[in-house]
Amino acid sequence: MQLLRIECLGKELRLEAAMSGWQGLFWDGHLVSQINANADALPLQRHSFTLQSNQGTIECHLDVDLEWQPFLLKYALTVNDTPISEGQITTKDIETQEVINRPPEKKKFSFIGLGSFALKMLKSAKAIKVLFAAGSLAAYSWLFSIEFALALIACLVFHEYGHIRAMKYFGMKTKGIYLIPFIGGLALSESKINTRWQDVVIAIMGPFFGLLLSIVSLIIYWITDIELFAGIASFNALLNLFNLLPVLPLDGGHILKSVAFSMNSVLGLIVCVLGALLGIAACYYFGFALLGFILFIGTFEILFEWRDRHRSQLLPLDRYGQAVSAVWYVVTVGLLCSIIYILGTTGNNALAIPMAILGA
Repeated sequence: MQLLRIECLGKELRLEAAMSGWQGLFWDGHLVSQINANADALPLQRHSFTLQSNQGTIECHLDVDLEWQPFLLKYALTVNDTPISEGQITTKDIETQEVINRPPEKKKFSFIGLGSFALKMLKSAKAIKVLFAAGSLAAYSWLFSIEFALALIACLVFHEYGHIRAMKYFGMKTKGIYLIPFIGGLALSESKINTRWQDVVIAIMGPFFGLLLSIVSLIIYWITDIELFAGIASFNALLNLFNLLPVLPLDGGHILKSVAFSMNSVLGLIVCVLGALLGIAACYYFGFALLGFILFIGTFEILFEWRDRHRSQLLPLDRYGQAVSAVWYVVTVGLLCSIIYILGTTGNNALAIPMAILGA
């Protein structure tokens, strides 16, 4: 992953590193120094390289003091024994920097990836947004009613808007929200994430916004006794709770993956596998066999990523980030479950339509 970009003799000096211990130093795009992966490597490393100029040979040294958790990079650049630049890089700096020359990710086949690729082929046309939105409205109106179709689309848009707000918080360029008939919605970004914390926040903000909408709808239902708002609150809660199942490609899978892989150990894989099994079991318990099969396929994404975790381009969460992410996730899930429980014990049919939608 890219950790440092500074100027050296009028050219860019870029430091790339991996959690395995490998470091590569590039000057003007050319590799000038490399430290091989070593589990016993010390945090303090020195990159020494020579450059040729009209004045002769120039001796350069970049001293790097790197800690991964919590992340802190201190550096000092000297040229011919003269200090040129020094400073430090924190997680905030990594989140806001623009990554260049990121190596392409290794492609692997999956049905989920195939569906994402098909959508990317269409997303360049702005008319697709309108077409998908109209198709979603028509599909849900045909299945239920125009009133519930509008409410359902509002729930989906509110959820995806949470993702969009998180992306914009990190300064990422967004491409908007796409509504996909019978599937749901998708928030797209032009920028790539640089840290696991970005992955967690972007993933959880969709369900968190959904939680806020369910709370507001529940309050309106208590005040007005209009069952439509009970239906919105229950469906929205169930929709977002399903989205928090700890299996890729759902939001819960992204959260679990970021927390577990930041542990950088076999424990992380165990946590991911247990979460995947829990999600699959929940789907089959409620009779969502097809969804359970899709989630089963998604578990292989976790296995592939765990295998390549040491080459990940994302900065891992520190212990504080892991704790905050886990608490945020548990509290959101708990509140969504509470809303479903409250509506399920009131004697109305608020949960009937949401269960029918997921079962279909």
